[in-house]
Amino acid sequence: VQLQESGPGLVQPSQTLSLTCTVSRASITTDYYWSWIRQTPGKGLEWVGAIGYVGSVYYNPSLKRRASISRDTSKNQFTLHLTSVTPEDTAVYYCGRATQRPVTTTSRGYWGQGTQVTVSS
Repeated sequence: VQLQESGPGLVQPSQTLSLTCTVSRASITTDYYWSWIRQTPGKGLEWVGAIGYVGSVYYNPSLKRRASISRDTSKNQFTLHLTSVTPEDTAVYYCGRATQRPVTTTSRGYWGQGTQVTVSS
């Protein structure tokens, strides 16, 4: 399986961060958690959320109010929207295929190369 994140690298504070994960060599309708995580040098790995193979969504409770994950099965993509961003949302964001939730390590599953998102005016 291959995963590729795409989206803007710079987002202004209070705006919405939107990232799309394009999946190849596997279908997002298969039995895994299609997930988003983020990493910063200070906080380490933080699980953002996931969408299951039937479309159920799961979120980190600390981000649930602002995060939304959806999918487009015709394009084999899933998307993260994070509203009202602040500089604390600056991180490298990864999409991946995981076998559990929440994700606590990237040593399991398959992950994209990551994309840097900076929240700044």
